[in-house]
This record gives sequence, structure tokens and C-alpha cells, in this order.
Amino acid sequence: MAEPLKNQFGADVPHAIGAMLQAVHRPFPVAAFVEDCLSGYDTLELMPRGRHIASALRKHLPQHVPAALDILVASLGQPVGRETTAGMGGFLFMPHCFFVAEHGLDNFEESMRAQHALTQRFTAEFSIRPFLVRHPKATLARLRKWANDPSDHVRRLVSEGTRPRLPWAPRLAAFQADPAPVLELLELLRDDPALYVRRSVANNLNDIGKDHPQLLAATARRWLQDAPPERVWVVRHALRWAVKQGAPWALDLMGFGHVPTVTLGGRTIAATRPGPHSAPAEEPVAGRADNTPAPSWRAHGGRTGERPCFTDWQVRPASRLTRSVGLQGTGFESAHGAVASPEGQILKASSDSGANNSRGSSSRFESPCSKW
Repeated sequence: MAEPLKNQFGADVPHAIGAMLQAVHRPFPVAAFVEDCLSGYDTLELMPRGRHIASALRKHLPQHVPAALDILVASLGQPVGRETTAGMGGFLFMPHCFFVAEHGLDNFEESMRAQHALTQRFTAEFSIRPFLVRHPKATLARLRKWANDPSDHVRRLVSEGTRPRLPWAPRLAAFQADPAPVLELLELLRDDPALYVRRSVANNLNDIGKDHPQLLAATARRWLQDAPPERVWVVRHALRWAVKQGAPWALDLMGFGHVPTVTLGGRTIAATRPGPHSAPAEEPVAGRADNTPAPSWRAHGGRTGERPCFTDWQVRPASRLTRSVGLQGTGFESAHGAVASPEGQILKASSDSGANNSRGSSSRFESPCSKW
């Protein structure tokens, strides 16, 4: 069983933070800070532990918030005696972000400086959101500036922090209603050189599409015009939710909107497992793709006069198959668009993938007896 994440954010975290703060602010009371942090610490999960430490920071740092923010930022570069750049290491700075979000809203400039520094060590995607609610114009203006920042982490914050439906965070209702300000930022980052940033852009656009599918469709079509491969990837990744919903426009943009004609010949439909109401033993089953009678099959408990019904079917190759075809139901409608009559004659076939199948391939499919 995997170890709980909170175990990697143990009692050593308050000790490390206290030592870092005292290194830049001698009056900081490390012992009292650690004692307050560890009170009830064992019962808390990961995120509540971060908030609990942030509350202790508020108690023991100077009560003048700008001064407290300056001390926090100054402490970030101090040796900590533990890994902070890989795995859960960056979570050491989670309490700092909670402090900024909860106590820095009335000190915009100091809080922006703190988040610019913190996001390069952890992430400020959560702490930036209260500022987007309280100070939307000023925060958006700062994010537009940060879209050209040299740091990949800062540029990613521009996209990730403005996601309307960011996981683990309250939704940004204003941007769900009108995502235009967010889309303006994404336009600046759609061709970012870092995949780390472009993936965030795609996730943000995917969020927007859940509330505004037509806006996503229009944006995707526009971005695909003369798009380099990197931007094509962004659009395809942004369309994944719409594709899962079966949106025709999304499937069309992904290249699945065409209906190619497929010729299927030389295929015999044969049973691999009889169903509960099989036909008589000597009754032939018409099941060839060319509509000629197929070989007779053995019955297992069938009753005279009933239509043949198989639970498992298999298309057995005889020569060459242009596309893999699976059949379902009385019309044998397949996931690949194939349609056949109950007698086995292929009436129509199409593919949604365009991938060729090798000689000798076969497709399994089920036929619900109740629909015959």
C-alpha cells in the first residue's frame, strides 16, 4: 500500500522552515514556532498541515504583513538540509503560499513579488487565485507581463493559475462566465518553447471548453491555421474532453470527421461460443460477407424454430481486409462504422482511425440476442 503523502511532509518541515527564517531574521522564535506547528499536526492531512503552519507563521512573524512577506522571500534561498527540487521536496514552500493567499491580499506588490519567487520553487497556482478575485485587473495585468518571463515556472503560472476549473482549487466563476481575459493570456503562450507551459495552456483551454464549447471550437480552428506541430499538439490535447463527449466538431478537427468507403470481401462470420438460445444443430447459418451460406454449426441446447444467436462472433480472414470491422446488434453497427445485415452481408463500412490492419487480423464483437 502506498505511503500517505502527508508522511513526506512530516515534523521536520516546521523545523526546516524555522531555521530558514531565523537565518535571515534573528528574532524569529524557532522553538515556539515549531511547538505551535506540531500541536495537533499528526491528525492533519497534507493540505491542512500546510495551512496549519501558515497560521503559525502569522503568529510568529512580524505582524506588519509587508515586513513578514519580505522575510519569507529572503528565507527561500537558505540551506534547508533536505531536497526541494524533486518529488515532494517543493511542498516545503506550500505554507508560504498559503500565508500569501490568506494574509497578503491587502499588500498587492509585496504579494506579487513573493509569488513570483515562490512559483519557481513550488507553485503559486493556488495562491494567485484569491488575487484574481480581489484584484482582477491588476492581477491580469501582472500576468500579461509574466507571460514573457524568462522562467518556465512563472510563464506556466500565467496559464495554470487562471484555469477556471483548476483541480484542488475553488473555481473562478468570473472566468467561467467570461473566459475572454484568460484566452487573451493563452494566446501569448500557445507557442511557448516549453512543453511544460504548453501543456498547461492545453489544460486551460480544455477547462474553457467545458463551459463554452463553441468558443473552444472557434479557437481550435483558428489556432490550427498554419500551425507548427507543437501547436497542433496543444489543440489536440485541449480537445480531449470534447472528443470524449463525442462532439462532432471536435472529432472533425481531430481528423475523424471523414467517412471513407471500405470494401470488405472474402470474410466468413463464424461462431466461437453459442448463445443461450441457439438454432437447431443442422440449420445452416447465412454468414458470409458475400451472402453465400456458411457451414453448419453445432447447437448447444437450442430450440427448433428460433433464430440463430451467438454471444461471441469472429470475422475470420480469407484474403485481405482493408479495415478492421467489428459488428454489433441486429444491424451489426460497429465502433468503426461498419453495418451488416443479420444474414452477414456487409451493407456499409467505414473507419474512424485510418489505420491499416495486417493480413490475418480479426475483430471480436457481440450480438445481443434480445434485439434479434
